[in-house]
Amino acid sequence: MSSLDADVLVLGLGVHGSATAASLARRGVDVLAVDRFTPGHARGSSHGRTRMIRRAYPNPVWNDFVARAFDGWAELERQTGETLVHRTGGLYAHHGQSQLQGPDCVVVDDRARMAELMPGFAVPEGYRAVHDPSAGVIEASRALTALQRSASAHGAELRWGVRAEGWESIQGGVLVRTDAGDLRARTLVIAGGSWMGALVPELAPLLEVWRILTLTVAAGQAVGQPPSLGAFSVDRSEGLVFGIPDADGNGVKLGVDAGAVWDPETPVAPPSDDEIATLQALLAAYVPGIDTTPVEAAACLYTMTADKRFVLGPLGRAPEVIVASACSGHGFKFGPAVGEALADLATGVARDDLAFISTSRRGF
Repeated sequence: MSSLDADVLVLGLGVHGSATAASLARRGVDVLAVDRFTPGHARGSSHGRTRMIRRAYPNPVWNDFVARAFDGWAELERQTGETLVHRTGGLYAHHGQSQLQGPDCVVVDDRARMAELMPGFAVPEGYRAVHDPSAGVIEASRALTALQRSASAHGAELRWGVRAEGWESIQGGVLVRTDAGDLRARTLVIAGGSWMGALVPELAPLLEVWRILTLTVAAGQAVGQPPSLGAFSVDRSEGLVFGIPDADGNGVKLGVDAGAVWDPETPVAPPSDDEIATLQALLAAYVPGIDTTPVEAAACLYTMTADKRFVLGPLGRAPEVIVASACSGHGFKFGPAVGEALADLATGVARDDLAFISTSRRGF
């Protein structure tokens, strides 16, 4: 195939596409990455100041991948000299028997012990909790920028405002049609977030895009800062409530992992006054004494699978195309691990450890 634009073309510059471009570029691979929006846009799933990171997971098959994520963020901190992760500990409240486990994670039944571990978090009556001492906060916007800077610094070309309109396998690689012209590469990595169903139609039946709401309140409130408050969640039938403490002047953030199905082609609607009031009531219940006056009320998109596991790997019908999708609300923390995995697959390195989230597991 003549006139290649790159050895590897990455579609999407959210956290996973950016991490992939950075990992490939650090290996000396000729990589071009494109995104349909501009840097810092709020149309997808990777914007915002903070995200949670934790080792507590419902199945031990995640443990190695979680460890790779922690190691990846630590390495990026070493490379950049920036603090990207704040260890605050986490307390995850649940009814009955929790499936959460992980290195150093312990079940806490005693309410006095819960209050000792996280005095700012009011665990509901009748709940137990899992304590994760490694949990904390990722500086999400700072981390995303760091990944993109790393990619560029190591030779990756990042193009913004380029919309992919389709792709096809051709001799020796892939052709991607965009509104700025055709692009050709030997390998295509698609990390298109909420647009994955349109970019890879066979994935569409697995994916559902939800509108998710979050509330952020003023920084500097002692009750919302470590050690009073760490990362937390409350498992409810109406949807998991999650909370992120004010670890570095970002304010406390609270959200609910449930929302209306949304078409990503439509800009996500901001929270209504009633929706904001609901989030304020939840925050007041779980962090008593905090000022719930909104500093920011935001909406983003989650791309969900029924089992909340990712879909990552090559497509059987087109093995030169590698996909990463359906991060189901817990994908940001895995940015460096996903980037490493996709870079491995794009350069012919087998990753049998990813069988539990692989495309072959889904029949692709």
